[in-house]
Amino acid sequence: MKIGIFDPYLDDNGGGERYMVTVATCLSKNHSVDIFWDEEDDLYAIGKRFGLDVSRLNLVENIFSANYPKLDKYKKTKKYDAIIVLSDGSIPLLFSKKTYLHMQQPIEHSLNVREKLKLKKVNKLIVNSKFTKNFIESKYNQKCELLYPPVSLIKSEIKENTILHVGRFRVMNVKTEDYKKQQFMIDTFKEMVDDGLSGWRFLLAVSLNDEKDARFLKMKESAKNYPIDFLINSEKDDLWRKAGRAKIYWHATGFGEDLVKYPHLAEHFGISTAEAMGAGIVPVVISAGGQKEIVEEGVSGLLWETKDEFKKKTLRLISDKKELDRLSKKAVLKAVEYSDESFCKNVNRIINV
Repeated sequence: MKIGIFDPYLDDNGGGERYMVTVATCLSKNHSVDIFWDEEDDLYAIGKRFGLDVSRLNLVENIFSANYPKLDKYKKTKKYDAIIVLSDGSIPLLFSKKTYLHMQQPIEHSLNVREKLKLKKVNKLIVNSKFTKNFIESKYNQKCELLYPPVSLIKSEIKENTILHVGRFRVMNVKTEDYKKQQFMIDTFKEMVDDGLSGWRFLLAVSLNDEKDARFLKMKESAKNYPIDFLINSEKDDLWRKAGRAKIYWHATGFGEDLVKYPHLAEHFGISTAEAMGAGIVPVVISAGGQKEIVEEGVSGLLWETKDEFKKKTLRLISDKKELDRLSKKAVLKAVEYSDESFCKNVNRIINV
């Protein structure tokens, strides 16, 4: 079968792009898969960073480009048995035998008449979490297929007194300057050190487009003279070889935001949380968005809502090795549910061409 895949953010090299390229690599084992994109380097950068084999994928001209003639686009889509599109909420009009629309975040607007008509040509809506699913089904009045993101399970036998956070440094296109709450976590750790915490380090593994970004350098400068380290733009294997030694994982996206009005400011799933759990790192993460689906309070990790609760639960784990070990083992078991193998099985079940 001939399958086409389009991700408008393929040059972003982030978690969403890994999701779509992994879908492509899963399907390429039994089908011919085309990626609609004009820059070969972008595809190989994602493959290299996330350890994906993209050799079976075919890069073809991006018929979804704004400058591409619409009539030619429609003609070319007819050649495909299925086309899978990562959508920002917009609905493309395609003429492939089947069309699958994937959405990774809550959509705040309702559909107009034209969009409802185009939606009728979509065979399935696919979402990355129950959190996203609830919003999409409410706005689109159509059932969605849940496909959790793929998570690589990295074993780490050696553990050190390190708290870890993994995430992109990103301040643009959102209604907040500290989208991932990295500055908040730095400030919280500094307070804990000032209050007497010793023998522990905080490691932030961040990806960013420009290492000389003034806003990033300002955040990095705020960590000086504290046991805080940065791991910047590391490829997957190198990242988890170093970061996998951590004992506790922090994530705070959505803290202090109006998540009723702006639900997209919460983590839509939380791949890095699940990956950390796979390495036996105990999550202490905000009880918001997709994090609540990954972490079961007191079973596979700890959830918090206030800054005070965040600090207290972290310090409790630091002082209770037995509890830390128990949660670490349970976290690994939970992460298996999101393994690459499980993901590929579900992709082939959902994309039934």
